[in-house]
Amino acid sequence: MMTMPVNDDRLLETMARQNWIILTVLVLLSLFWQSLPVTMGVLAGGMLVIINYRWLGRSLAKVLSDPHRGAEKGFKRNYLFRLLFIACAMYVFLVRGGVHPLAFTAGLSVVVINIMVITVRRLY
Repeated sequence: MMTMPVNDDRLLETMARQNWIILTVLVLLSLFWQSLPVTMGVLAGGMLVIINYRWLGRSLAKVLSDPHRGAEKGFKRNYLFRLLFIACAMYVFLVRGGVHPLAFTAGLSVVVINIMVITVRRLY
């Protein structure tokens, strides 16, 4: 079994780029339904999860670069704020925005799909 060479230095950059590629593919696939709520659901879910993923990455980098006691509390506060933001955004998209719930869920799966793709590439 041949494995892909591991290049951990560029992993986060690769994941960030592939998140956008996967979102683009999912949005293009959603066009086959010829329904604006479906396409907007995939786009809204994907954008939301990519924003959340980048926000989490920046928060972790900040707390790991300066690991004093106040940084931990700031991270927890930021985590709760991010969770509230995501919950409010999901409410707005699903209840007020008129996006299709299953399409929204498919959009939210962008980062999970990306992690699975990268894992499979590294294994084989």
